[in-house]
Amino acid sequence: MTIRITSYGAAKGVTGSCHLLEVESLKVLIDCGMFQGQEEEKNYEPFPFDPKDIDYLILTHAHIDHCGRIPLLVKEGFKGKILCTKPTAQIARIMLLDASRVMEETYRSRLKKAERLGEEVNPPLYEELDVLESFEHFRSPYISYHKWYNLTPKVKFMLKDAGHILGSAFVQLDINGTLITFSGDLGNRGKPIVKDPEEPERTEYLFVETTYGDREHKSFEESKKEFEDAVLETLYGGGNVLIPSYALERAQDILFVLREMFNRDILPECQVFLDSPLAIKATRIFLQNPEFFDRETYRIFKERDPFSFPYLKFTRSVEESKKINDIKSGAIIIAGSGMLTGGRILHHLKHNLWREECSLIFVGYQPRGTLGRKIIEGAKKVRVLGEEIAVKARVYTINGFSSHADRRELASWTSKAQPERAFLIHGEEDKMNAFGVYLKDKYGIESYIPSFGETLEF
Repeated sequence: MTIRITSYGAAKGVTGSCHLLEVESLKVLIDCGMFQGQEEEKNYEPFPFDPKDIDYLILTHAHIDHCGRIPLLVKEGFKGKILCTKPTAQIARIMLLDASRVMEETYRSRLKKAERLGEEVNPPLYEELDVLESFEHFRSPYISYHKWYNLTPKVKFMLKDAGHILGSAFVQLDINGTLITFSGDLGNRGKPIVKDPEEPERTEYLFVETTYGDREHKSFEESKKEFEDAVLETLYGGGNVLIPSYALERAQDILFVLREMFNRDILPECQVFLDSPLAIKATRIFLQNPEFFDRETYRIFKERDPFSFPYLKFTRSVEESKKINDIKSGAIIIAGSGMLTGGRILHHLKHNLWREECSLIFVGYQPRGTLGRKIIEGAKKVRVLGEEIAVKARVYTINGFSSHADRRELASWTSKAQPERAFLIHGEEDKMNAFGVYLKDKYGIESYIPSFGETLEF
């Protein structure tokens, strides 16, 4: 029985995760994510397979670079079932509806400029109705961890907790006795809220992410202390704290830490704004699924809301968001997007980035080509909403908040799978190469980096 696997995303790149598994007549996709940053134009290329032929889509988690093209897949003819955990389905719904809204707004904005220049602009990949139609394909009841599900008499799969975000999973496929594992995105150990990644079964072939394959994070406790110091220094110095944050997981982690600071009586009186309707919705989904929390957070949940404290304000409307910019000191502003590629955070940057007493705290990965990456790499001036802004605020990069495992954790997890061969995906190519060398030197595991569209046969 020949097994074919082709990577049509996250192959020598970080975004657009999409891997096609073919066994006899069965065709299964592992994720169908959106390309971001420098790879964005790939979203407009035709799928390199016929969506009508896909029987199943196994979704590892609801980050947009793993689920973002699902409505497009359905729009192009996908008729199969989407398999995932309950939180993944719930979060994917709000993420995809938000993505459709952002694409429509971006299109309208770019269209006006393009018309004046006599140029063309790409239309949105899909609309809200396409998102809603895609949810008719999500299997109900949802997939549970640690249970085998049959796709055919010879092919079955199991999901286990990847510890990355709420409901995230890695995928183990048993194909007539051959075990193949896709890591999805693996979480950073010791984080609040979600559990640590589970260990994989022994597997013949392992496809493992390498986002941070070239470095090691500080521990979460060290990073939390660094975060607390940055926040307190800024507040006592009379400035505002800007935190570009992904609406999912990172925003909840930050609220959790700020609540702890309040409870320990070290957070001075201030105003904390969760300035993201998407993050507010995601937080509500977290509270609906406490059984996916780690033990300590679940214990807190039984007593009180683990994310709420008196200084916190949810700003849902644009008008509420604009009013925040009247505040010159004593504000902690958590807003998207986490990569500074759009969203409300840009308006807050425009009002605060040039002020020396303010700070900008990055708590997430910044891909090449993004505004966040330019600032981290030391740009003195950046263009924000059409205006050149000086970068004078203090810039902090705190990687222990990352929801991705670092090099040491990735390699340890890979070694426990004892693969005959590891295939490196979801990372920048230099990081993949560095991780491959580390994996070989430390554990003697051979690895290979598949190219986009390259088919592997087993």
